Amino acid sequence: MNAALHPNPPRRPIRELSDELISQIAAGEVVERPASVVRELVDNALDAGATQITVRLAAGGVRLISVEDDGQGILTGELPLAFRRHATSKIGNLQDLESVATMGFRGEALAAINSIADCAILSRATGQSGAYLLDGRTGELRPVARSQGTTVEVKELFFSTPARRKFLKTDATELAHCIESVRRHALARPDVGFAIWHEGKLVEQWRRCSAAGDAVMSPMAALDQRLADVLGADFMAQSIAVNWQPSSAPRALTNSLNQPAVDIAARAQTLRVWGRVGIPDAARSRADQQFCYVNGRFVRDKVLTHAARSAYEDVLHGHRQPVYALYLSMDPARVDVNVHPTKIEVRFRDSREVHQGVCHAVEDTLATPRATNAQAAASDEAPLSAWPDAFESKVPPAPMYSAQPAINFGAPKSALGGHVVRDVGVLWQPETSLQGGWAPEGSAQVKEEPAQRAGDTEQSPLVPSLPAREETVAVWPLGRALAQLQGIYILAENKQGLVIVDMHAAHERIVYERLKNQLTAQTTGGASNTVAPLASQPLLIPATFAATPQEVATAEAHADTLHTLGLEISPFSPKTLAVRARPTARAPGDAVELARSVLAELAQHEASTVIQRAQNELLATMACHGAVRANRRLTLDEMNALLRQMEATDRSDQCNHGRPTWRQLSLREIDALFMRGR
Repeated sequence: MNAALHPNPPRRPIRELSDELISQIAAGEVVERPASVVRELVDNALDAGATQITVRLAAGGVRLISVEDDGQGILTGELPLAFRRHATSKIGNLQDLESVATMGFRGEALAAINSIADCAILSRATGQSGAYLLDGRTGELRPVARSQGTTVEVKELFFSTPARRKFLKTDATELAHCIESVRRHALARPDVGFAIWHEGKLVEQWRRCSAAGDAVMSPMAALDQRLADVLGADFMAQSIAVNWQPSSAPRALTNSLNQPAVDIAARAQTLRVWGRVGIPDAARSRADQQFCYVNGRFVRDKVLTHAARSAYEDVLHGHRQPVYALYLSMDPARVDVNVHPTKIEVRFRDSREVHQGVCHAVEDTLATPRATNAQAAASDEAPLSAWPDAFESKVPPAPMYSAQPAINFGAPKSALGGHVVRDVGVLWQPETSLQGGWAPEGSAQVKEEPAQRAGDTEQSPLVPSLPAREETVAVWPLGRALAQLQGIYILAENKQGLVIVDMHAAHERIVYERLKNQLTAQTTGGASNTVAPLASQPLLIPATFAATPQEVATAEAHADTLHTLGLEISPFSPKTLAVRARPTARAPGDAVELARSVLAELAQHEASTVIQRAQNELLATMACHGAVRANRRLTLDEMNALLRQMEATDRSDQCNHGRPTWRQLSLREIDALFMRGR
């Protein structure tokens, strides 16, 4: 009978649990499936300094898991301690625990595994003449033959807890999880070789990328080789290298809230972010290619995931997921890995510092247009160790064009090869102060003169002729404008072949980035570093809703933030909130739903992140309304000016909604359409 329903449950005495039961309880947290055992054993092998690790499985790891390594081995006198609870060589005091630099440290994995399976350890330590085998069931220790290293065998997993065995999936599914576990280790350690055998067949193998002391292959080259081996050549072709440190960051890490700017770089000198991030076009429907490592340890952390996603905020289409392999190096004392027995979760001492570091690292990597990246990479012959410099844009930044009509605007000669562009301002709506509102719909249009239309043969004396075709095709990444197709696309010729540009999407990104720069200048240029509040509209009848205690607390704690977002939410009663004002720029909708979503986001993320996202959504709407529309005839001068602006504008490969702004058709692809060379 259920004790909760019994009026007088029997009294149960307090007693100490047996070591075996304690280990089986711990195994419930440490060992979820065979892949958990593989992860723990590979962790130990890496800590032992192994350069080659071989994993042998049977029945997806349920019948047999064997992990062999060529590491330092275990001394014969220490072997009996291997299966003892909380016996480890990784830490010895609290100071070691607070700055863990090894993969394992808790000293409970082997004991937990031994309590639910039949285990044995065979090891030969460095300098010993022979190897010894320890039986986990009987504790028997006997000499055997083996070279230096350790082999751990785990047979009949969950044989002592059959109820747990019923929850396992098919052998194929468990094998896939085991392979994924080794795959995560392989991505972090290109200096170690990995092999996976199942039922006597080799299913996966990743060879060691560099020998010990090898000076031929740099660490970055070794990592790129391992990423190509594990994730495939397509990942390498559709990703960009990241190498970020606060000292080399192109911008300071500062607050964007109503607070004085704080330079976090002085506190984050030990933080470094490197790896590769996929271009927006490589995004997938599932988040199955997102790898984050902290000091060599694969982790799942909301701070890191949110930071990476924030960097892709306005370059991804819909709900697609980016792909990346990011590696963080930081002071071990600034991260707590003793959060969960599986050691896959971590806690940062300063999560804001880490969030901004990762976000800025990915943002800055994605900022430079790919066309400029490709040209710069092709022209530079720097060694791989200097690859971050090779990807910097060689195109000087374009000026902030004013949008006042009736003024001739010139582009920098260095960017346009001496070609002066006339009437670039007709592409933009008249400029309006951000604080005073935005009125794109009522903006005046500049009427095109007949002499400016594409196809006119008469050359204006104010506009010099274009440079030679060979020069422009070779110098300009997006090439030289040829014509306009159906009033929607711009056709241009570059060194690779034909470039097709969606002029509305491209101009939308240019205007959006210009507005963001103006807002940043207004925010940081003043004496008070404050964010201008969004315009709000009072509601005639306040919208009330029943609020949870957390929503009430969030509304009271973030009153200033809500005001900055154009929302006014005040308590109506102890358990009711009232929405009295809403942002003017937002499309009409349910004010209560808007308030709930903002309060939920404020409770989960920092206020500065919420404000930044709301401002970017508003600026994206402004840019969409202010960009050049379809069926707008442009002159060749205006088309070339748009192309040059794209080359000098951050994230110009995608519009604000994540759609691509241009596509390249190579000569080989065009020849294939006409069967040339066949």
